[in-house]
Amino acid sequence: MTQYQVVDDSDTVLRDGTIKLHGPAAFEGMRKAGRLAAEILDALVPFVQPGVTTGQIDDLVRQMTLDGGAVPATLGYRGYAHSCCTSINNVICHGIPGDKVLRDGDIVNIDVTPLLDGWHGDSSRMYLVGDVPLKARRLVDVTYECLMIGIAEARPGARLGNIGAAIQNHAERHRYGVVREFCGHGLGRLFHDAPEVIHAARAGTGPELRPGMFFTIEPMINLGKAGVKMLDDGWTAVTRDRSLSAQFEHSIGITETGCEIFTISPKGLHKPPY
Repeated sequence: MTQYQVVDDSDTVLRDGTIKLHGPAAFEGMRKAGRLAAEILDALVPFVQPGVTTGQIDDLVRQMTLDGGAVPATLGYRGYAHSCCTSINNVICHGIPGDKVLRDGDIVNIDVTPLLDGWHGDSSRMYLVGDVPLKARRLVDVTYECLMIGIAEARPGARLGNIGAAIQNHAERHRYGVVREFCGHGLGRLFHDAPEVIHAARAGTGPELRPGMFFTIEPMINLGKAGVKMLDDGWTAVTRDRSLSAQFEHSIGITETGCEIFTISPKGLHKPPY
């Protein structure tokens, strides 16, 4: 049975399986953290070019996060030593920045989570590197559509499964695979919390969405089959059939009438081409 917990700024928040319901002050905290995440992703647009390394992108993310008065939540998280994730082509998620050079035709997801005044702003976007083939651009477009179709289902009284069902239906209509091994998640003062937001689900199932819930929606859509393979580094997930993969992510809060997207782009750079 799903348990909900009303929390305020004075409460000690534990990762105890309960779904947290937040008040106005928490919404304001999430707006600030989410806006910083979006500003960082906006600012990366001119730097994502052929010849740039993922390590250089990571350095930029770290500096922009610190300049914004925050710290990268991923830095030191379970031993992770970087300030963002950079997932190229067939990498589904959690690609590790380093010496890898972006090449003409690549697609890359950049995932950032600034921790600002105790609140997590978690978001990712796809970037097109140079002249990208049509099939890759179409995958990116449909993945963004999946995100926004899922968000459209996020409103009070609905079931969490409605989000995954809408995403799955749209992706599979285009004969794409929906990754099951990774999901969205609750967040706020905790980086990862209840509920798990599955991107392939049955409508009418799962917890009821209630005002004050914060969580991410972050569909990972494969050009081929949905199978996942983990690399030996323990972080990087790739497509088992080596097909391309794309992902977009927003952090949202359920309101009395619908939902609020905390990580929307201030510059209107919602999806490529930027």
